[in-house]
Amino acid sequence: MRRQVCLILLFFHWVLPVHAADWKVVQIAGRDYLSMRNIAQFYNLEDVRETDKEVMAKSGVRSLRAIKGSAEFFINNLKFILSYPAEQHDGDLCVSRMDLVKLIEPVMRPSRIKNAPPVETVVLDAGHGGHDNGAAGAYGPEKAFALDVVMRAKALLQGAGLKVVLTRDSDYFVPLDERVRIANRQKNAIFISMHFNHGGEGTGVEAYTLAPRGVPSMMADGPRVSDLVECAGNVRDAENMALATASHAALVVKTRMYDRGLKRARFVVIRDIKIPGVLLEGGFQSSRFDSKMIATPLYRQTLAQAILAAVENYRKAVGSQPANRTLPQRNPDPEPAGRPSKPAPIDPPGSS
Repeated sequence: MRRQVCLILLFFHWVLPVHAADWKVVQIAGRDYLSMRNIAQFYNLEDVRETDKEVMAKSGVRSLRAIKGSAEFFINNLKFILSYPAEQHDGDLCVSRMDLVKLIEPVMRPSRIKNAPPVETVVLDAGHGGHDNGAAGAYGPEKAFALDVVMRAKALLQGAGLKVVLTRDSDYFVPLDERVRIANRQKNAIFISMHFNHGGEGTGVEAYTLAPRGVPSMMADGPRVSDLVECAGNVRDAENMALATASHAALVVKTRMYDRGLKRARFVVIRDIKIPGVLLEGGFQSSRFDSKMIATPLYRQTLAQAILAAVENYRKAVGSQPANRTLPQRNPDPEPAGRPSKPAPIDPPGSS
């Protein structure tokens, strides 16, 4: 299993036939869905296995797995959290078209992302600072550990020939909008924000990417009108997902911590930036196990190495563009009911 998760860091550049799959879009509760069998056909995953609870589609080490009624979804054994749970329809387990376009496609074929800028600069954002301690822990505040990881990652990234910009380099407070301004001043750059979690005896690592327009934030109690407003960062939805995948995979592989999944949110620092961005959670300050790990220089160095691996693999992933294949038609408005059931093919995510 760990070998398969490791391989996701390579983002599998394989040759696909040029003809498009015959997309069969179905409506469930007014939202577009496609069957796992249909999706497996598109990505040439020939071995499809079904049970009462889940569908696994695979070819060699590449795989997709959906669970009935669950938002948990696995790509090459790495956990993702869908925008909408997988649903049963006429005997088929189906995944929303939004999740196909905004999640599965940029993960499975990151080299198809058009106009992704080259990465010459990495903006590292150490969460909190100054009077804002962040999550309290038995061995120190979140702000101190986040800064230490960022300084270690800076040294590794500079050693790899990359320019590094910090939103803070010592213990002082930086407003969220200033962090955004720092990021938006950079060209050919990506943004990585380092944090640590808090909440009971929760454990493990997770990553957050910006929720696409029309998708509820996983950190909110439910849908909001603001979900329909396009944020500045949504112009980079495909790059955001590819960067978050590279980052989350690197965290899971390097730390060997519990995989809490790649999630969506509208945190200010990933919502308002105009460069690809991701927010990382490196463990729980409130966990007896995690907090002991976080307090060790060795673990924080491991997190820094994960950031380096994430940047390197993201750069490789978006570096080439193979032959065209098309996804089902996207609507101009997010998921309205009653759209035609026969979509016309269009360009993949990131093309506009």
